[in-house]
Amino acid sequence: MFTGSIGQKGWLFGRRSAGERQQKPQVSAPNQRWSLDFMADQLASGQRFRVLNVVDDFTRECLVMHVGTSITGHDVVRSLEAVVRFRGAPQAITTDNGPEFAGKALDLWTHARGITHTFIRPGKPVENTYIESFNGRVRDECLNIHWFQRLDQARLILTAWRQDDNDVRPHTSLGGRTPNEFARLFQAG
Repeated sequence: MFTGSIGQKGWLFGRRSAGERQQKPQVSAPNQRWSLDFMADQLASGQRFRVLNVVDDFTRECLVMHVGTSITGHDVVRSLEAVVRFRGAPQAITTDNGPEFAGKALDLWTHARGITHTFIRPGKPVENTYIESFNGRVRDECLNIHWFQRLDQARLILTAWRQDDNDVRPHTSLGGRTPNEFARLFQAG
């Protein structure tokens, strides 16, 4: 049943977006595009903490899992810069419009490095599917099954989960290889 209405020039108003939908270009090599997002959880004491996740969209490697009670735009830049030192900079990053991503620190960093920074539309997490899928696995396989007593314990457990995901667990989207195995195929070539 049709619930919208046709406006000027035939645009559909109602349930569907009137704007053009643009697909993100496909990635075909490591470091073409990294996706960034935050997750939130809490310690047994009720203290909230956040996790900054950074994933390479092509290799599916989790490059960063930064845990903290308060993560600023400067913290995001420091985390990204640490990865760039050993693997090089991405051509592009994709984020939501959160203040840590839309602020001056990340804007200056991406500009200085010549990195394209693409924002998803507000309320459209499906436009950043790689990181949303990754976050779902982190939630289901780690955050929901642990009751963290301290922040350092959360860091330790999340680091172990990240290492398992990158080095041990095969991904069907990567032909049954782990993200690090898949990435090594492109380092050798």
